[in-house]
Amino acid sequence: MKFNYSLDDMRSFCAVVRYGSFRQASVMLDMPLSTLSRRVAKLESDLALRLLNRDAHRVQLTHAGQQYYKSSAHLFDELENVAVCLLQDKNQAKGTIRISAPVNFGSDILAPYFNAFLKQYPDIHLDLRLSNQTIDIEAQAIDIAFRIGEHSADHWIGRQLTNIRFMICASSNTNISAIHVPSDLTGYPTVLCTPMSTWHLQHRTTGEVQAHQPMHNVRLKVDNISLLTRAIADGIGLGFIPDYDAEPLIASGHLQQVLPDWHNQPRGCQMLYRDRDNMPYRMHLLIDFMLKCFDE
Repeated sequence: MKFNYSLDDMRSFCAVVRYGSFRQASVMLDMPLSTLSRRVAKLESDLALRLLNRDAHRVQLTHAGQQYYKSSAHLFDELENVAVCLLQDKNQAKGTIRISAPVNFGSDILAPYFNAFLKQYPDIHLDLRLSNQTIDIEAQAIDIAFRIGEHSADHWIGRQLTNIRFMICASSNTNISAIHVPSDLTGYPTVLCTPMSTWHLQHRTTGEVQAHQPMHNVRLKVDNISLLTRAIADGIGLGFIPDYDAEPLIASGHLQQVLPDWHNQPRGCQMLYRDRDNMPYRMHLLIDFMLKCFDE
């Protein structure tokens, strides 16, 4: 048997029972008394059951009404709880944010900012997923994603945070005196980090662009910048590493820069998120916090 009653009619009935009278329920629901009475009557008609006995002073549940109220009232309590939680999401600095980012950019650049954010907002929690693979941010229910280079996430807003330049480096003990132009790199022992198997180089002054693709004497191939940097510092071969990793190691004497007049064309780092108009308050806070950090 198919029933055609509505949730509005159920809610009206439950309100009458909860507040003990049609008049009080109409006030609490901000609904005309006649409308409320009509809704409850329609619910009884649709169910073909009398749920309430009415007299001039009070309403009283029938046996069927008691069973129906006991089975349905908790549904509206749960909906109310959900509504309260959603309102808190919209207005309070609490809850979890799911984030994805590349491994090294996440650990070397983003991590200090995330930690500072967590200290400032103790009721917000970050669920951080670091991966060098291009994960499906929709399927993984990611709230905010950080991507290096161009992104192909449809319907996501991308905000540019910074540019990353890569530089060619060698260990401090490697003799690089014979390397003057990119073609001189051919044959030198090399460490590669996927997916950057081709080094796209640009001269700082002239703007000339050249590409170097190490194919011979590749000693090691990795997918992690930290492993790449360690191998270069240990003298395994030349490598192409981001400036935020290279510069401190060059300053400390662990690495030296090869072809300092050549670097890659900058790769942008973007922060991706959905429409700001319909997101929890905690995400607004993190987005604004990160934009401020990279703007300083």
